[in-house]
Amino acid sequence: MNRTGMKRSGRVRCTGLLVAVVLLFTAVMPATAGGARQQQQGMTFGMVIKYPGTPYIEAFIYAAQAAAEEVGATLIVRDGEGDAQTIMNHIDTFILQGINGFLMAGAVDQRAIVPGIIALNNEGIPVVAIDTSPEGGQVDFFITADVEAQSARAAEAFVEDIRSRHNGTVPSGVVIEITGDVRDMYTRTASAGFMSVLNRYPQLRVVQGDGQWNNIDAHDRTSDLLTRHGNDVVGIYVQTPDIMGPGVVEAVRGAGLNPRNFSITGTWMGPEGQELIRNNDVLGIVAMPAYAPARMAIDLLHKLATGQPVPQEGDVLTDAQALWSPARVVPSPWADGLVIEMQAPIVPLEVSVDDPRLWENRLRHLW
Repeated sequence: MNRTGMKRSGRVRCTGLLVAVVLLFTAVMPATAGGARQQQQGMTFGMVIKYPGTPYIEAFIYAAQAAAEEVGATLIVRDGEGDAQTIMNHIDTFILQGINGFLMAGAVDQRAIVPGIIALNNEGIPVVAIDTSPEGGQVDFFITADVEAQSARAAEAFVEDIRSRHNGTVPSGVVIEITGDVRDMYTRTASAGFMSVLNRYPQLRVVQGDGQWNNIDAHDRTSDLLTRHGNDVVGIYVQTPDIMGPGVVEAVRGAGLNPRNFSITGTWMGPEGQELIRNNDVLGIVAMPAYAPARMAIDLLHKLATGQPVPQEGDVLTDAQALWSPARVVPSPWADGLVIEMQAPIVPLEVSVDDPRLWENRLRHLW
């Protein structure tokens, strides 16, 4: 997802970790040609993020760096700026530097970066993705909570809350869906999950507003649609409340309305979503994992690079203490390789907003 900072999403900045990120960006190995992987001591992994400064991206970086240190590897982090050409330029440089593995931590146009993934494949460099998956090439593992399934779960809770607010009946009316960038696989997949539920209620008419993964656009689209449809609006679904929810809530309040009367929900909570939950502005949010996928990604890259056993199709990964467990290993529908499908709870309907296992609480010191 295209998760920007204050200019585009209105998120809280994590200045302390940003300093660490800048240091990571400058700790780059000299760009040498073939044989670099064999000459360097220890391993080096390359990681491309979308935009530093947003909490879930900071969680990715923090977890990946910790995991790399545990296996004695160097992690080079690059900001892809959500731009396919920038990402592929970073990949070209990583190949010249002789990295041992590549972590794709999000892009906007996952099809446009496929030539870069294929270039890594041709060099025998393992590729793992988190957040979103390149839509082509060999991506050894994509680690995620099933976006379509989790969006459907959020939609079920959304409709049930609309029902409960209307005396046990789902009324006729308009539902606003605030989406992300239409180029992004997350947008398409999240909408598919949402509509798999809403299609069962023909009395609900869904109108979309392109929130572009930021609070400014999300606010403006919500305000426009509330003005256009007025009292017919019975609910507002936000694909990612962490980076668009505050803008939506502000638009609702600006219209003189109570946000809680619109059953607002979606996927990705973050510290921003926690605040919305604590303020009773939203029904609930699916807390997608961020820390666990990044740690697991580095562990898998290390195992792939050193020839150690890795999960196989049909395996089920478990951790009795983790919210993401159990995680099924299934074929990827987007690229050659496998998907590790983690679980994600709906907060606060299934776990407390203060549950210490949530990455938003585990990394609270960063916000």
